[in-house]
Amino acid sequence: MKSVDYHVFNKVVKNKRGMLYFPSDFSGLGSDESIRKSLSKLEKEEVLERLAHGIYLYPKKHPAYGNLYPSTEEIAEQIARRDHARIIPTGSAALHKLRLTTQVPMNMVYLTDGASRKIKIGKQQITFKAAVAKKMATRGPITTLVIQALQELGQKGVDGKVKEQLKSILENEDPKFIKHDAKLAPAWITKILKELTELKNDKLA
Repeated sequence: MKSVDYHVFNKVVKNKRGMLYFPSDFSGLGSDESIRKSLSKLEKEEVLERLAHGIYLYPKKHPAYGNLYPSTEEIAEQIARRDHARIIPTGSAALHKLRLTTQVPMNMVYLTDGASRKIKIGKQQITFKAAVAKKMATRGPITTLVIQALQELGQKGVDGKVKEQLKSILENEDPKFIKHDAKLAPAWITKILKELTELKNDKLA
């Protein structure tokens, strides 16, 4: 009979490098304790790298730079998929995703319909904040980000240049999502969405 170590190792190496693994990915291969020990062993053997408690990376290798790492955003998205939760980037994370800033935030904050938690990844931190249903009710992937970005900028921080950038971004969103999501936004953001998408008042009412 083959060991838990054997099955865990084979599950890891048969997949492509760059993947993240959680202990729950190996459920059914052994007890929780034996799986944790197997992952710890693979870490010591440098097959896996532990990024945070319960989060392991099967790293891509670069001949000059060594291990290559996924972005903090990719890690957050994989954690959300594991937890079957939805997440919405907020603040500087939303600005960065929309390319309204080139600065990578040290603390990536996400609203979630899952549990609140903080995860330290190197020098960066991922924060998941449990949100009320209304804040998670937006449908459009683009308008959801735009609303969060505008909230981060505030009314006084939205100048003509920002509006032009957002107008171009919103051209790729489904109008029905804009109509739906605008109803959930603060009044001043609804006004800006109307202005940028040229939707009539009755469509946003």
